[in-house]
Amino acid sequence: MNPVYITSIGKFLPGAPIGNDEIEDYLGQINGKSSKSKRRILEQNQIRYRHYAINKEQKSVYTNAEMASLAIHDALARNKADLGGKVEFLAVGTTQGDLLVPGFASMVHAEIRLPVMEVATHQGVCASGMQAMKNAYLHVQSGEQQTAISCASEFPSRVFKHTRFEAQEGLTDRPVPFNTDFLRFMLSDGAGAAVLQHEPAASGLSLRIDWIDNKSYANVYDVCMYAGTNKENTKQASWLDYSSVHEAANDGAINLKQDIRLVNEMPKVGVKRFFELVDEGKVDPTQIDWMVCHYSSHFFREEIFRLLQLGGLTIPEEKWFTNLYTKGNTGAASIYIMLEELLNEGHLKPGEQVLCMVPESGRFQTSYMMLTVVGSSSEGIAAFEEREPEAPHLTYDNTDDVQTHLVRQLVQVWIDFEQKLAHVPVIHKLYNHKFTLDDYKALMENIRQQVIDGSQWIARAASYIAIEHIDLRSTFIAHARDEHRDFQILERNYTAVGGDLSTIQAGEKNIGSEALSAYLFQRASRDNPVDLIGAMWIIEGLGFRMARYWGEMIRDQLGLSDEEVSFLLYHSDSDELHFERLETVVQHPMLTAELAARIVKTAKTTARLYLLQLEELGNV
Repeated sequence: MNPVYITSIGKFLPGAPIGNDEIEDYLGQINGKSSKSKRRILEQNQIRYRHYAINKEQKSVYTNAEMASLAIHDALARNKADLGGKVEFLAVGTTQGDLLVPGFASMVHAEIRLPVMEVATHQGVCASGMQAMKNAYLHVQSGEQQTAISCASEFPSRVFKHTRFEAQEGLTDRPVPFNTDFLRFMLSDGAGAAVLQHEPAASGLSLRIDWIDNKSYANVYDVCMYAGTNKENTKQASWLDYSSVHEAANDGAINLKQDIRLVNEMPKVGVKRFFELVDEGKVDPTQIDWMVCHYSSHFFREEIFRLLQLGGLTIPEEKWFTNLYTKGNTGAASIYIMLEELLNEGHLKPGEQVLCMVPESGRFQTSYMMLTVVGSSSEGIAAFEEREPEAPHLTYDNTDDVQTHLVRQLVQVWIDFEQKLAHVPVIHKLYNHKFTLDDYKALMENIRQQVIDGSQWIARAASYIAIEHIDLRSTFIAHARDEHRDFQILERNYTAVGGDLSTIQAGEKNIGSEALSAYLFQRASRDNPVDLIGAMWIIEGLGFRMARYWGEMIRDQLGLSDEEVSFLLYHSDSDELHFERLETVVQHPMLTAELAARIVKTAKTTARLYLLQLEELGNV
């Protein structure tokens, strides 16, 4: 049997952290009323922040499979080896995928765009992530595969939005039952992924998997956390047995629920198995350096501590690790997201033992995993420089509802864009100090034509703005004038680092650049194309927020001078003026709710196509 090592771990948490006072801004108030249970539940779980993959209009910003793929790309980018074509097995766990059929792992495989491989779907609740981990572990241990990925992703927020409950006839005259309302303030969205290999990473720290123990107690307990039936209605065993989906929904059979009468059994089952592992000689409490326990609420942490003390075994509180309070309860993904923070933020040292515990209340399971830290601590902290997403600042009249709504929507579009940007391969290489001179040249070659086109589509847009809005036309013309020679700065940077001028001048647009350019020229050729400030929000935002950040990293990683990254440094300064022009448009009297919606859609489309341009470097 081969030893198995976790050689890198990644995560994806959608959007900015959401505080307790914002929860119902995203999930909505059912029938316009705040939950009476909210305060009590939050006091018990003590979660202060969480992440949602829906926005305040309750629309999904990501799919569950997309979040999983972003976590996987994060894990691969953090790995010391180039594993793009070497992953042979993918195991994925989730509570509810995006589709009923096919399996969730197939949907994730499609998202990550890796070669043909074997996949396995594990569907359950919290333990499904550990089931995926064990499956990947066994495949590598047996020697059948040398590299595998284990992943878990959760997207519960979309099943808790207020409209789902307001549409249920069974809730017309009564509040949402506590067994469902309870979970609205317990669960959040996120994904984590681990790369498993038969050898440790060439440098830095790895986690050797010593053993994984998964046990089901479904033969002892009734179902506790579930969706697809109504335990109060004994006439129907499954939502599929109702005469229609509508009837099942009206009876609450599709709602995600927790049987509060049973849930307190969960810590008892978990601690009982811990005592058994001690008796079996698998766990020596005195040798544990880190106890990484997924508990869904602070309430259960205290109960676990109490039960351990009753059994005469204690693990000092300072050895317990969780990020529940700041990352939220992400179910099956929680154990990955905790281990990601431990490994990537420098908490671990070679030789330490890490015991992971994941209890599940679905129909009661427990999962334990013992890890040993191996490798060199001097290289254990990843040189990862990604920042927390933050939208560029726009000044607007906050007493104007249309302006306020527009800016709020643009901020959400930006945060989503910046998060996805960090996972584009070339940018992730930069953040992980893997960026090369060839990467820099390729980046310049691929964006040159888009830089040239920029002043042209802005000038075209100006020509289509009606004379009665001549002030806006002047704003667009000034913008085009500022940018029409920027490509020459780019060419000077390219030749300064050894590139051949004829090569960059002869370069073709990649397929992403073709799509971006075609879209922007198409929008610019319409009457009064003022919605293009949505495109400027993305493109100028890159300059305003990211250009100097990237330019200084490229300069420092490659040992270049300011003159050799001057295109990026220049845009950081010049785009501040451009943002003042955007503010002129946002505050213009012609702004209506309809135009604001168009601006937001243009910003979303531009963001996606700009990502495609960076994803498709060299693909002409």
